[in-house]
Amino acid sequence: MSEYINPDYVAEPDKVNTKKGLEGSVIDTSSVSKVNADTNSLIYRGYPVQDLAESCRFEEVAYLMYQGELPNTAELAAFEKLERSYREISKSNLDVIRALPKKCHPMDSIRTAVSFLGCEDTRIWDATPATNYDKAIRLLAKIPTMIAADFRCKKGLDFIPPNPKLSLSENFFHMCFGKIPAAEVVKAFDVSLILYAEHSFNASTFTARVVTSTESDIYSATVAGIGALKGPLHGGANEQVMHMMLEIADPAKAEQWMLDSLIAKRKVMGFGHRVYKKGDSRVPTMKKYAQKMADICGQQKWMDIYNTLERVMVDKKKIYPNLDFPAGPAYYMMGFEIDFFTPVFVMARTTGWSAHIIEQAASNRIIRPLSQYIGAEQRSLKPLSERI
Repeated sequence: MSEYINPDYVAEPDKVNTKKGLEGSVIDTSSVSKVNADTNSLIYRGYPVQDLAESCRFEEVAYLMYQGELPNTAELAAFEKLERSYREISKSNLDVIRALPKKCHPMDSIRTAVSFLGCEDTRIWDATPATNYDKAIRLLAKIPTMIAADFRCKKGLDFIPPNPKLSLSENFFHMCFGKIPAAEVVKAFDVSLILYAEHSFNASTFTARVVTSTESDIYSATVAGIGALKGPLHGGANEQVMHMMLEIADPAKAEQWMLDSLIAKRKVMGFGHRVYKKGDSRVPTMKKYAQKMADICGQQKWMDIYNTLERVMVDKKKIYPNLDFPAGPAYYMMGFEIDFFTPVFVMARTTGWSAHIIEQAASNRIIRPLSQYIGAEQRSLKPLSERI
């Protein structure tokens, strides 16, 4: 133990009640989304997420995040026209992406590209609601282009410019692969974006709100959110899920692999959630579309591994999958490289981040919590010559 940690420290009931990781703490109000752990439900602006996923396109949900209501036909058309007009990125930003080390993680690439985008915006200190709304749509439009550019660059392929005639999801496949897959695949991808769009005060959203509370800009808050999302305990879990499945490889080995992992107390990615205790409300919908991908691609083995791992974990530990568990194999079957799973998450979550950034700015107070000190008691400073 470090000499700077007080070994005699004992928590005193009359002092601050610390909650590691802020677990169970309610620190502000929000009208963006609600996670109800008791009923295993999630609503965006009052709408159940599973209903949005089945009945809406991602653009409609993005509009809902920003405006608080679903768009009518005219509003959606205007929103899509504006988003599509913002998709292109500057040659300078493209050059930045090309100049990055080929082996750097795509989350580092998108973090850097978004930061550069902020450098290009001359309205950096203009944080009025109208300007932030415009910046939010620019982020929504340009982030997929940046991710696709990095995807192509890392493969040594030429950049494919965005196509304004395509939906956001169709355009992303076009920019990554040069073609648009079957409508069922596009729908599965769209569903994943909707399910990943927002989830209350999760780590990355809270990070973005903290940055916003200092009256910093939307790009800085988004970059901070990307940094938080990169971690394997947050967004990066979907990548780890697929690495785990590739390690297992054979459905016949899945049960023993899980049993051995539980005995060894190995952390199994894609299971458990800080809020949900009876199962992630988003999982049934995403699992349904992951199965559709297996049917389309003829890769049922991934869902067989999924089902076995889920069964054993629930039977033995009563711990249920979270959204990352079905999303990982779904993205893999769509053809995306594993380290691009989390950047796809960024594409979706930028809508939630922006909604929270705008909400935080509208009724702001700097987020500055306290800590309970457990270090050494106050002591005298010794001259350098007397220090041992």
